[in-house]
Amino acid sequence: MFSEQNKKFNIGEFNRLYETVFPILFRVAYRIAGSEEAAEDLCQEAFFRIHEKNMVFPSPDDAKYWLIRVVKNAALNYAKRKERERRAYQKAFREDTRKAQTGEGDYIREETRLEMREALEKLPENLKTVLVLKEYAELNYKEIGQTLGISEGNVKVRVFRARERLAGLIAKDGGYVS
Repeated sequence: MFSEQNKKFNIGEFNRLYETVFPILFRVAYRIAGSEEAAEDLCQEAFFRIHEKNMVFPSPDDAKYWLIRVVKNAALNYAKRKERERRAYQKAFREDTRKAQTGEGDYIREETRLEMREALEKLPENLKTVLVLKEYAELNYKEIGQTLGISEGNVKVRVFRARERLAGLIAKDGGYVS
C-alpha cells in the first residue's frame, strides 16, 4: 500500500493506517460536521475509497495527509449541504410570527417616534446630520463622508457620539427605545 514496487494491496498496512489515523480523521470530521454519525460515515467512506481503488502512497504520512484532506473536504461539503437544507426547511415551514396590531401597541410606537424626534432635535447639528444620513437615508460611512466633505473616520466618530447622546437624552427624559 505504501511502496511503488509492491503494488499489491497490503491489508496489514491498511489496518495499521486505519488504527492510527481514524481517531484524527474522526476529530476533524466531527468538528466540521457537528455530528458523530456523519463524522464516522465520512471517515469510513475515505478509507473505503483507498481500499476500493487499491491506492498506493509513498509513505504512511502521505496516506494520512491524503485522508485528512479528503475527510476535511467531505465534512465541509456535508456541513454546507446541511445548512442549505436547514434554510430551505426554515423557509418552507416559516410560521407567521407577526403580532396582531393593537391600539396600545400603535400608541406606544407613536410615542416612541415622538420621543426620538424630540431627542434628535436636541442634538447638535453636526451629530444630528450624520445620524439622519446613516439611519434614515441609509447611507454608508463613505457616502456620508463624501456628502459632508469629512473623512470616513470622522463620520464614524460622529455617528457613535450622536447615538451615545441620543441614548442619554432618551434615558434622561424617562423614555426607552426598544
